[in-house]
Amino acid sequence: MPYRPQEVLVKAAPADQAKLLDIAGLDQTLSQLAHKAKSFPEHEAIAKAGVRLTELNNLIVAITTEQSDIKKELLRADADVDQVRSRVAKDQSRLDAGQGSPKELEAFQHELVSLGRRQNELEEIELEIMERMESAQAREKELRTEHDAISADVASMESKRDGALAAISGEEIVTREMCGILASQIDDALLALYTKLSESISAPGAAALHQRRCQGCRLEINAVDIEKFRAAAADEVLRCEECRRILVRTSDSGL
Repeated sequence: MPYRPQEVLVKAAPADQAKLLDIAGLDQTLSQLAHKAKSFPEHEAIAKAGVRLTELNNLIVAITTEQSDIKKELLRADADVDQVRSRVAKDQSRLDAGQGSPKELEAFQHELVSLGRRQNELEEIELEIMERMESAQAREKELRTEHDAISADVASMESKRDGALAAISGEEIVTREMCGILASQIDDALLALYTKLSESISAPGAAALHQRRCQGCRLEINAVDIEKFRAAAADEVLRCEECRRILVRTSDSGL
């Protein structure tokens, strides 16, 4: 048996000790409610959706920036095409009017052929840029559609979660009020010991002694301690040698 520092002997009326089991039960309920509040599947789903929404926001920013850049390219391409078309129209007008010497008119014809090829090249570039713009716009629409759908799902999950958490909060308030009422009816020294033990083991600091077993750690009490418990006065507060909980005697303790 490991060394334990000398513990202060606490005595309390059997009725007060019995009330500890009620408080322990309420504390267990509070622990279960806290666990339930933390373990809602919506928590993980909302967090996962939040990650995806962040990704989508970044993708939307990127695609809108890309569209802005493409728009600038398209404006430059439009300007290049318009410039060539203007030159073609001017040369064609002079050629049709027969303005200039035969050599100049022949030069206009050659230039028109060259400008025609250049215009075709620029229009192909312009078309490719327009296709990229359409693709980027379609991608943005796709991203925003997914973003809106996930946002709606998150809103629904948050509403469901918040409703459940509100219900749990209501249960916690009622349970704590019941704990407070019972605690006010118990001997101060006994309550202080219970509170200290509960904080120490992060669990209710009292348990029933049932059929010679501690209902806290579920271990059987050894024969020597059973004899000590049998000989103990009714107001003596018993302790489990394994988990150190307060052991509350009942009609089923097996003593």
